This record gives sequence, structure tokens and C-alpha cells, in this order.
Amino acid sequence: MSAVDKPFSLTTRQADVLRLVQITDCHLYADDDGQLLGLTTADSFNAVIEDIPQHPLADALLATGDLSQDESAGSYQRLKAGVKQLGLPSFWLPGNHDDPALMAKELVGGNLHPHKRLLSAHWQIILLNSHVERRVYGRLDDGELLMLERALNEFPNHHALVVLHHHPVPVECVWLDTIGLKNPEPMFALLSKHRQKSVVLWGHVHQFFDGEKDGVRLLSTPSTCVQFKPHSPDFQADTEAPGYRYLDLHADGRVDTQLKRIEHIAFTVDYSVKGY
Repeated sequence: MSAVDKPFSLTTRQADVLRLVQITDCHLYADDDGQLLGLTTADSFNAVIEDIPQHPLADALLATGDLSQDESAGSYQRLKAGVKQLGLPSFWLPGNHDDPALMAKELVGGNLHPHKRLLSAHWQIILLNSHVERRVYGRLDDGELLMLERALNEFPNHHALVVLHHHPVPVECVWLDTIGLKNPEPMFALLSKHRQKSVVLWGHVHQFFDGEKDGVRLLSTPSTCVQFKPHSPDFQADTEAPGYRYLDLHADGRVDTQLKRIEHIAFTVDYSVKGY
């Protein structure tokens, strides 16, 4: 087993609570002025990074894909510089807009770690790669499912937070539901056998979701930049502000979570654009 495959041990500030902060879908560019739907993504990302320390300190940060829009080394260096300011142990996974090989090269060192399994006293966090080369939808290959199975078997008494980029259930947004995770069934089958609590967390949809499937809590988180309008049959940007999520994972399996929005800064979005 390589060092990356071994669980990274997380130190918590509270004995019975693991606090995480999730950022997702930053869509950064190497260029300072790079825009997604008219919004300068470096500005919204920086606003999120500046807002995080205004709240109780987290124990770790999760960056859950589509961190780049132009698949450039400069975009990942921008993310690395921002995350460095927080000083939190930080972990990442790729989205459909990312270059996984380049991420593995650039997103290391400092407080950024390549580990895909994290462990606290009561919780195990498993980061899965749902990236499919040159496709917008996601899929978990056999290697990712095997890692999940082994992780759950190794720590059966820990609650499990499974993290990926693509949504594994419909979010009632027609166009988005065609580009989600194509094979969620094996993941849910493994979680159904797990004796402790399970939660699945993702990005990709640029909107809030909080649901449940067979006892598994299901959560999605808004983007640090542009949001997508919920319940829309076709692509449409939303008016909601950039955001991120806090999660408090309790020893008994409860999850308390809050969305944070950057409401105090005006961000311009071009609502006439019909794709990204």
C-alpha cells in the first residue's frame, strides 16, 4: 500500500466533532481576468477564501472538483496559493473540467495532500475519482469501487463520508441529470452493507441539495462562482451568490451542516449565456 492509499490521520479541535469545510467548482483560470458566464472566478474564489476564517476554524478542507476551467498549471497554482492562506490540511479530487495528472503534479506540498482516505476518531472520509476523460458525465471505475469497499471493510465501526464530484442521484434539474454519475448503484450497494452512518457529498451541480436514499444522507454544495438555477429543464444561471459548505461530523453519526454565501460583494453574471 502506497503512502497515498493509507488513511491520513486528522486531528480535531473538538474531541467528538470533526469539522470540515468544502469548496467546489471554482473554475479557475491561469489568467487573473478569466471569466465563467461573465463572472471573474478568481474574484469569487478569493472572496470565499477570505470569508472562511470569519467562522469557527475547521479541521480540514475538501476541494471537490472542477477546480480549473482551463486545465492549466496556473489555475491549480492559484488554488494552491488560496488554500495555503487557510493553513488547513487540504485534500482534492478531480471534476470533469480538471486534468487529474496535472492536479497530481501541482496540488502537493504545503498544506495540500494527495491522500484519498482521511481518518478521525469516529469518521472515515473517502474521496472518489468520478472523472471520465473528455466527458462531462461521471463514472466510478473498478479501482475506485474497490478502494471504497476496502476502506469500509477496514474501518467498519467508523461512520463514512464518501466524497465525489458528480451527483449520484437526480437533483430534479433536467439538463444536469443527464450528466451525473452513470453508475451509482455499486457505490450505494456497498454503503447499504456498512453498519454505521453513511453520507455522500458532491459538487458539479452548482446548487444546494439535501436528501436521503436508503438511510444515506445526500448533500451537494454551491459553487464558489456561478450557480445553476434549480428545477430548470435547460441550462440557466441562477442569481444566488457564490458559496461553500461547513460540515460538523459528530461521534454518533449526526451531521450538522451550513451553507455560507458571499452576499456582501456584488458579482456580475451574464444570464444570456446558455452553456459553459
